[in-house]
Amino acid sequence: MSERITSVEALDVRFPHRDGSDPVDPFPAYAAAYVVLRTSAGAEGHGLVFAVGRDAELQVAALRSLAPMVLGEPVDRLVDDPGALARRLVGDSQLRWQGPERGVVHMAAGGLVNAVWDLAARRAGQPLWRLLAGLSPEQLVAQVDFRYLRDVLTEDEAVGLLRDARGGRAGRERRLLSQGYPAYTTAPGWLGYDDDTLARLCTEAVDVGFRLITLKVGVDLGEDVRRLSVARQAVGPDVRIAVDANQVWGVPEAIRWMRALAPFDPYWIEEPTSPDDVLGHAAVRAALAPVKVATGEHVHNAVMFKQLLQADAVDVVQIDACRVAGVNENLAILLLAAKFGVPVCPHGGGVGLCELVQHLAMFDFVALSGSTEDRAIEYVDHLHEHFVDPVVVRDGRYRAPSAPGMSAEIVAASRAAYRFPDGTRWTTVGAGRA
Repeated sequence: MSERITSVEALDVRFPHRDGSDPVDPFPAYAAAYVVLRTSAGAEGHGLVFAVGRDAELQVAALRSLAPMVLGEPVDRLVDDPGALARRLVGDSQLRWQGPERGVVHMAAGGLVNAVWDLAARRAGQPLWRLLAGLSPEQLVAQVDFRYLRDVLTEDEAVGLLRDARGGRAGRERRLLSQGYPAYTTAPGWLGYDDDTLARLCTEAVDVGFRLITLKVGVDLGEDVRRLSVARQAVGPDVRIAVDANQVWGVPEAIRWMRALAPFDPYWIEEPTSPDDVLGHAAVRAALAPVKVATGEHVHNAVMFKQLLQADAVDVVQIDACRVAGVNENLAILLLAAKFGVPVCPHGGGVGLCELVQHLAMFDFVALSGSTEDRAIEYVDHLHEHFVDPVVVRDGRYRAPSAPGMSAEIVAASRAAYRFPDGTRWTTVGAGRA
């Protein structure tokens, strides 16, 4: 009998609140709806959906609702064509009414799809970035749903982009393995740090090799002017400082606020307004140039990325491994960005997000864009110790993972300790707020 999926386990895993905050979450936590696929041969595939606390229970419920669409499926069929599963999950006629292609169920579909890719890469004995880069242009394009994209990018155009990138691929892979992929850090920039701490963290980031740091802004303009002044003085004129408003502003407020910060030479403004407001992003970009506009971590699907690119609304695309419906939809977004010549700087600010998204950026460098110019993966030095194959960042660069899979597996002891609400970390007196 062929190997089949025999169980789909979904867990609510939450970690204690960290220091610092952003404009929309004064009590930030890191959490995940974590999914494990198990097969009749004893193999596993791991995936997760990022959360910030109680929303993890919603994602777990959605994962459990979707689980019957995977349970009992032949493993060969799933790993040979994860795109077929992605289309089936996203296209479910009864679940599309909650979106379509957005929200809790869409992200949960991505968790399952990512777990299948993790299983596929483990079976192939390769890290996911290398598995993807080794597929032919035709195989990669077959994984993408072009239904809503063909007015901008056709299958033939996508195949052409991938074929054009084949030259020099072996050299890029050697370069990736020897030099790594650029990283940027948000570590110095959380709200709530005093000036001495901010200056120290900025200096430390530059000393260990980061050439781009991000500061949260948007609560108090006077405070932001002072904080940008402290950061700029600490790092000097040659290190890029980006700012992130986490969607807190309307369009006029974004323009006004950023003009006040312009003397400190901000490199980009991230999420200046609602991620749904394509024309608002375009207006902000037109008003603030040469300051760049970056967005993507809360953009629901590839269609919205298509519109942002069509409208000249973004200078930097920020994919997230767990926001859209998994690897397949992120392949579509990477192809769109390549078509428009817009750099991709992935979001990594959450539990497991650095581990997962590094594979997509590295695939893009080796097999699609062929460039790391003006590109970097976000790095937050938090909770990596809970992963079996944690990210490695040295000299301000991600080192390419070599272990098979998507680097999504959380250590079993950590799952047991931080499973909510019955893990040992949460049943101990004084465990803290979840």
